[in-house]
Parts: sequence; C-alpha cells; structure tokens
Amino acid sequence: MAAGLAGSCPAFASRLAECGAALQPHVDWPVADVLAGADAGALERVEVVQPALWAVMVALAAAWEFLGVVPDAVAGHSQGEIAAATVAGILTVEQAARVVAVRSKVLAGLPDGGVMVAVGWPAQVAREQVAGQDGRIWVAAVNSPGSVVLSGDREALARVVVAAEAEGVRVRWLPVSYASHGPDVDAVAADLGRDLAGIMPVAGTVPFWSAVTGAAADGSELDGSYWVSNLRQQVRFEEVIRGLADSGHGVFIEVSPHPVLVTAMEETLGQRGTVVTGTLRRDDGGPVRLRTSAAEVFVRGVDVDWTKVFDGSGARRVDLPT
Repeated sequence: MAAGLAGSCPAFASRLAECGAALQPHVDWPVADVLAGADAGALERVEVVQPALWAVMVALAAAWEFLGVVPDAVAGHSQGEIAAATVAGILTVEQAARVVAVRSKVLAGLPDGGVMVAVGWPAQVAREQVAGQDGRIWVAAVNSPGSVVLSGDREALARVVVAAEAEGVRVRWLPVSYASHGPDVDAVAADLGRDLAGIMPVAGTVPFWSAVTGAAADGSELDGSYWVSNLRQQVRFEEVIRGLADSGHGVFIEVSPHPVLVTAMEETLGQRGTVVTGTLRRDDGGPVRLRTSAAEVFVRGVDVDWTKVFDGSGARRVDLPT
C-alpha cells in the first residue's frame, strides 16, 4: 500500500525516506526494498514488519499534514504509540527508530508457544473467561466495549476460542507467534530496558494520550522504561478513545496502511456524531485512496487544503448546481 503512494506524494516519500535512514543503523534491510516486495517473506517477520509499519504510519501522518489535516492530539495502539510519539515530537525520528527496532527484535525472544487472538467479548466477560486458566492467558488489549485481544499459551487459548465460537462470538487469530502485553514479557523486560537506556523524550508539540495509562500523558515520561511498560501492560485503547471524545475531540483518523481499528473506534464512540475514517486500505494504497479518505472527512466538515492536490493540474473551481 505504501509503495503505491511513495511515487506520487512528495511529503509521504520524504518522511518515509527519513524514517528509513533512521532505521538503517538498527536493521539489515532497506525500508524501500521491503515495501517494494524485494523479499517476499520479509513482512512475515516481526523484526521487519513492525519497523516498516512505524515508518509508513509516520509518513502517512506527514501526508495528512500536507493536505492541511493537522492533529490536535495523537494516540496509538501497542507499537502504534511509537509512531504517535514521533508525530507528536516527543521522540525524534532517530530515537523512535531505535525504540521500534529494539522492541521488535525483543519480541522474538518471548517464550515459545505464545499466541494472540481477537475476540468479540466485553472486557468483563473476557476477564471471567481467562480467570480459570491459571494465568496461562490474559486480556492483552481492550479495544472497544465489545472487543478484546487475548494473549497467552496456545493450548489454553484454543479452549477459550472453542467456547467463544460455540456462543457465536467472532474470533480472529492474530498472525503472531508470541504473547505480549502480559507476564510473558517479564522474560525480556530487563534486556529491553537495558537496550532502551538513554532514550530522552521531550514534552512534544501535540498532546499524547497513553494506551498504557488510558489518559493524557506528559511526553517527557516516554523514556526507555515507558516502552517496557508499553509492551508489558494491557493496551487500554477503548479508554483512550473515550477520553479523547469526552475532552472534545470529534474527528478520529486511523493513520495506517489498513483500517484495523476503525470499527473499534466506532463501537466505542457510539452515537456521539463523531467522524471516524481510515487512510489507506489493503491493496488500495495509491494517491486516489488517500484523496478519497481526505474527501470522506472533508464532507463531514474537516478543512482540507485541496490546493495542494490541484495546483498545476489545470483544474478550475466551478459552481455546483443548486
């Protein structure tokens, strides 16, 4: 999806190249080659897909800003918080590249046999379901009033999934071979903390809402220890989205190559009359898709600088029919 945009949006391409350069001291593959499909299996490896995804998300934020859509606040889900902190100016691109590269490599060291699965249960039901599993599974993320992610031992999770499916509950196994946001992370927490020592965040220029605490956070708190907590603690995404709406935010844009959280945000926001949209979509990542997403928020009252799209194109403004 990103490759389709890189050749047509200079703001996106420039920021993507900046992120790629920042990653190079930490990885042995170029971002541009990965996104172009030079290694067909690369994006199946967590130590590749997460840094690449970070670079794309940060670059997409630059594309939105090029169109005049500038965030009043940012938030992220799990590793998405690294991109949010970059956009907020809390982490430099170089610091964020280090965090995402180190974090993704550490995931490969989590105990074998771990998996994650999204289940259409409210958080309380999920907690009740995992309570009898002797700590082998846990609620890793609360995404919306009716959606959670469970992590833990594959065998124990399989039993819970069977019970959920028998009730007609929607279930989706995530394509990962580890169990994060829970006690399995304790095995690598010390190494992660050591490798992220020296990260020096600043307050930032855009308010940041933390999915670790569920509330607005002072950006200067996002040092190495925060990113250990980011991997260890439950993702409180529903709480963050509800808090943003309660504090007056009414437009929510998922800045990603595919809208995996739009539904969760819509479920959380309910009938508030908020605007929720994605950016790109699977197999639909070119300039037309970006402009369509911009149009979706424009017709709902969001200012978009269309001159950036049409300057030099020969297009002219005409009156619409009454």
